Amino acid sequence: MTEFEKSTSKSHGRKTLRPSLKPRALMEDEQLANAWTAQVITLFPDAFPGVLGQSLTGKALKDGLWQLDAIDLRPFGIGKHRNVDDTPAGGGAGMVLRADVISAAIEMAKQRAQAPLPLVYLSPRGKPFTQAMAKGLAAGQGVTLLCGRFEGVDERVLEHYGVVEVSMGDYVLTGGEIAAQALLDASVRLIPGVLGNAESAEEESHSNGLLEHPQYTKPAEWQGRAIPDVLMSGHHGEIAKWRKKMSEALTKLRRPDMWQAFLDNNPSDKP
Repeated sequence: MTEFEKSTSKSHGRKTLRPSLKPRALMEDEQLANAWTAQVITLFPDAFPGVLGQSLTGKALKDGLWQLDAIDLRPFGIGKHRNVDDTPAGGGAGMVLRADVISAAIEMAKQRAQAPLPLVYLSPRGKPFTQAMAKGLAAGQGVTLLCGRFEGVDERVLEHYGVVEVSMGDYVLTGGEIAAQALLDASVRLIPGVLGNAESAEEESHSNGLLEHPQYTKPAEWQGRAIPDVLMSGHHGEIAKWRKKMSEALTKLRRPDMWQAFLDNNPSDKP
């Protein structure tokens, strides 16, 4: 079984949130039985739900299709000042989040979860996050995300808990919170019932190994540019062929790596 492929049946309840959709501790509020759960261990719990509280993901959060538990790392800090980090062993710039602090937060998260959840650390050295990972997470019961800060997390805690490191791209952020929101958005939108039209997720970029075809809407002509005739023809078969052709052309041009992978997985489509 791979990291994010465990599938289970889910039933969802409903809950009422304050208009701000500010997350409240699950230990203080009634949990939704078997609802898809996102736990986020962070020094900035007030950053959540952030944009996840808006639009379709926000409506789904309010309707109880998923639930959010932002776990504040600071209370697990050491000493009078609740220190969560210390200088790197061996010297160097910056600070490293302590293993004992992170471990205490992880243990609390495990106690609060209704089922074992995959533990993910947002890290620029992790494996690239993909649509397949998002689908795998959405098919499970949720995820626990660890947001790093400073120079990262003590390696021992990552090894001890078998934490999966995931990267949202070949760049470095000041912390894992933005990356966590991106990962959750990509996953939550695939939970049944979140998107108004399930076909939207089936036809978009990366869903079938190709980039999405161009999209158009009214007006029929804008700045001298007309909508392609085939899209106005009403001939669904020809429209499907055109969209597939455009998806292939865009993928070949913009993502030759994806195009090669698509050909390897679909030998019948090779020219």
